[in-house]
Amino acid sequence: MNTRVNFGIRFFVVLTFLLMIVINAIANIIPINGVTTGEVSDYYANLFSPAAITFSIWGLIYLLLAGYTIYQLFRFSDGKKVALLNKIGLYFSISSLANATWILCWHYYKIPLSMLCMIIILICLIIIVSNTVKCQLTLKEWFFIRLPFSIYFGWITIATIANMTTLLVYFDWDGFGISEVVWTVIAITLGTIIGITTMLLYKDMAYGFAVLWGFIGILIKQLSPNGFHGEYPAIIITTVAALTLLFIAELYLFFLKLNSKS
Repeated sequence: MNTRVNFGIRFFVVLTFLLMIVINAIANIIPINGVTTGEVSDYYANLFSPAAITFSIWGLIYLLLAGYTIYQLFRFSDGKKVALLNKIGLYFSISSLANATWILCWHYYKIPLSMLCMIIILICLIIIVSNTVKCQLTLKEWFFIRLPFSIYFGWITIATIANMTTLLVYFDWDGFGISEVVWTVIAITLGTIIGITTMLLYKDMAYGFAVLWGFIGILIKQLSPNGFHGEYPAIIITTVAALTLLFIAELYLFFLKLNSKS
């Protein structure tokens, strides 16, 4: 276990985080390749995509990650915490580079490459969160270290499934003759199983919040007049069931934590 502060990694975290933020900002301000991130998503329209308002969670994610980036730069602790920050820093830097690359691939319609980037981000977050749950953290450390990555991980879980559905549209996949509605129901069901399993495995309510938010976005899109206007009741029913199960899982974890404290 490396318990020596690695300043190289910590400054690399700052550089890669800033690169990720700048690329994401440019993507929608200029925008890159003349299209916004949302416009590319609309080009590969599918029934799993959430409402545009759902993507506002990125503001919260980047704010929390900025907090982590600053915190890790000045947090010089001993022992396990130093080793934890070194490991998180390395994988977070990789995920930040993958995030920035994802934007470029997405805006230039390189959907298969964007899928690869998304998988890299997901793997990095799995490693980061798996390591944070093994370490006893104070409330302050939880807020600056675990919380940002839990919410990021939860959102990327849903985003990975969404990216996969986009990839299938990109390849004009016929679904083996099965309708898009059925495949969307399967995707929502799979996302629910993964979400609840991960929540319970890590006892992570913050992760569950992000997954819940993603499914709320899908429901809004399904019901909205600007979306699918209630055209697919099977998807609506499945999404409501998913939200109910996720909410029950959140309540279970809440009372579990309450009982453990008492």
